[in-house]
Amino acid sequence: MKLAYIRISTKEQSIERQLIKMKKLGIEDRFIFIDKLSGKDFDRPQYRAMKFVIREGDLIYLDALDRLGRNYDGIIQEWKKITREIGADIVVLENETLFDSRKFKSMGDLGRLMEDQFLSLLSYVADQERQKMKQRQVEGIAVALQNGVKFGRPQVKLSDEFGRIYTIWKLGETTAVEAMRRLGVKKNTFYRRVQMYEEKFGTK
Repeated sequence: MKLAYIRISTKEQSIERQLIKMKKLGIEDRFIFIDKLSGKDFDRPQYRAMKFVIREGDLIYLDALDRLGRNYDGIIQEWKKITREIGADIVVLENETLFDSRKFKSMGDLGRLMEDQFLSLLSYVADQERQKMKQRQVEGIAVALQNGVKFGRPQVKLSDEFGRIYTIWKLGETTAVEAMRRLGVKKNTFYRRVQMYEEKFGTK
């Protein structure tokens, strides 16, 4: 059986390029597993689901090795678990001439040695790239903070209108539902602002 694993790191990235490749290989939609998560570890729902259904003799396609993950030790461990413990095979389309576990298996012990060397090299590259990305993020945040950019949720300003409706509601002259409707907010937002108002003005 042919399966495919697709991973992108953020919601802003698109899966389309990888998806087109997998469909051209004739892989059914139900056997294409997609995660929109970082590759720092392997605790991903679709990756776990794929591993649950993999059987001996299956063939798993990846677009690139770093789609499997970006953790140096983890990539090697997962590759060996799939190809040697489960007995399935992996093909990396970006480096298909080098990364097709079926070729390594056909070469016996020499193939296993070569596979280990290639995996170590490329996994190290993938891991280093992840470390660079993290460093760039840290540096970018530092620059943004120096330039006055504020992170996190913006502070909520409690308007005079909120204070007026809060008072009416507290006096029992209107219901909470009506107060929410007038303010145009949902229940959680309303009670969060009530708490803020009471903490600010010492009212209960």
